[in-house]
Parts: sequence; structure tokens; C-alpha cells
Amino acid sequence: MRIVFMGTPAFAVESLKVLVENKYNVVGVITMPDKPAGRGQQIQQSAVKEFAVQHNLHVLQPTNLKDETFLQELKSLQADLQIVVAFRMLPESVWNMPPLGTYNLHASLLPQYRGAAPINWAIINGEKETGITTFKLQHEIDTGNILMQDRVIITPEMNAGQLHDILMMRGASLMLQTVKKIEQGNITLTEQNKLLEGQQAKHAPKIFKDTCKINWNESLENIHNLIRGLSPYPCAWTELQAGDKKTIFKIYQAKQEKVQHNLSIGQIKTDNKTFFKIAVDAGFIDVTELQMAGKKKLFITEFLKGFSFDENSFFA
Repeated sequence: MRIVFMGTPAFAVESLKVLVENKYNVVGVITMPDKPAGRGQQIQQSAVKEFAVQHNLHVLQPTNLKDETFLQELKSLQADLQIVVAFRMLPESVWNMPPLGTYNLHASLLPQYRGAAPINWAIINGEKETGITTFKLQHEIDTGNILMQDRVIITPEMNAGQLHDILMMRGASLMLQTVKKIEQGNITLTEQNKLLEGQQAKHAPKIFKDTCKINWNESLENIHNLIRGLSPYPCAWTELQAGDKKTIFKIYQAKQEKVQHNLSIGQIKTDNKTFFKIAVDAGFIDVTELQMAGKKKLFITEFLKGFSFDENSFFA
């Protein structure tokens, strides 16, 4: 079986790796073009391209997936099957090309959390479980018929980075099982709408800067979930109001402390040595790791060695 693999970030590498390790015939790898990144704007390859080059796989990096030259080159690979993991929206001319179809790995239990950021939104919304889905691509994004799913528990302190790594590994295993089923012709597809059972599907849209700003008037649990769901990237942020000056802080890790208090919302409570808490309704957000604009990310005990907070300051 001739397979073309499509993907870009590290999340996709594990699925490609498991296909290579199990001796599948990966005849081509499609990934994003190299692009400048970082302060020095050095040209960087995608994680998928780095792996593909190391294993002497044929790599294509189209800027336009509808370009006729690319389509001809893709067709020349004569793929029986295409596998997509964390890539981009494909035109029908691409996903409908191989006789066995194109299958996608998505980091949620579809039909819940269709969209660009399913890992983040599952935690932000306080879900207790999520998972991985493999499905056959069709016209509307993330709506294709489901082949396989695997459930994953979200623990109360788990952040998006930790969940990402779990789903990356479980996803690779599920993708291997999916390819084996397709190879054996052992396929039963399920329409996504049949799994809704009258429920509304939750969505996972792309996350923007405004999404990441903490609203201290939200509930203790909602703020804690936002911090977890955006850590370590793109990260929840807030502004410290001290007189006329505002300073941006990113909060990477925090604990929630349910307790009654008489402080104002957003007010700081700290000994400027060992702890740093922010007052919210019905408790405190106990910050354990943060980053001030222009500075390094630090655990709070290290941060407080070089910076003191005025308890009359507050976060807006």
C-alpha cells in the first residue's frame, strides 16, 4: 500500500514515525514550506520535514495546494491512501485523489471540538475527558465519517502541553491501528451526527490574543481552566495596574484556592518571598510560574527574589 503523509508540527511526527517503524511504504511527505522564525529570522524546517529528511523520504512543500504542478507531482506518487495529521485544509482535488481515500487524525472526540484548537478548548471549558479521532475526509472540515476513537482522561491540574503530549502518543497508536484496518479492508464508518444524540457540538476555534486575556471577574474555576488550557502556549496574560503604569504578565502555572476573603477582585496578596496570590470571587489564584514582559519565565520564589509587589496594586 502506497501512502502519502501530510503534516507539519511535532504532533504529526509521532504518527509518521510509527508508520516508518512498522515498514509502511510512505512514498511522499507533504509539509509546509520552510519559513523564517525566531529573533534572527533564520529559515526553519517543519518538524515533519526534519524527520522525513532524516529517513530519506520524498518531501513536497507546496505553497498552493491547488497549483497544477503540485497536483501532477502528487498524482505521480500513485498513493493508495493519504494520511493527514495537523496539516491544513485540503481542496477536494487533493483529498479525493487516492482510491482508498484520505484519513485525518483529530485531537478530540469528534463531533465535539471541531476546529483549530481542540486541546486548548477542552481544558478551557473544564472537560473531564477528551480523546483522539480518525475519520475520512469530506467537504466540510472535521465532519467526515469516523473510523476509530480513543478516550483520554483530563486530570484537574493537567495543562494543554501535557495533554498535547499524551494525545500525540495515543494518536500515533490510533493512526497505526487505523492504517491496519484500511489495509485489511476492515472498515466501518460512523456518521458524526449519530454520535451527538441530540446534544450541541462544542467548537474549537483558533485562539487569538484577546482569547488569552484573563478576566478576573470570572469564577475561580474558569480562570484556573483558562490558565491550564493556554499553558505553555500561547499562555494566559494579564495587566498589572500600579498607579498610571501597566505591565503585562503571562501566567504559566497556578493553583486554585477556595476560601472566603474581603479583598477586591484582582487585588494582590503576597509576602514577596514565597507566595503570590490574586483575589477572585470565592478564592485566590495562587500563581506558581509567571513571566513579566521582557523578562524570563520563572517560578514564583525565584521571581520574588528580584521583584516586589505592592499589595495595593491589582490586576485589571
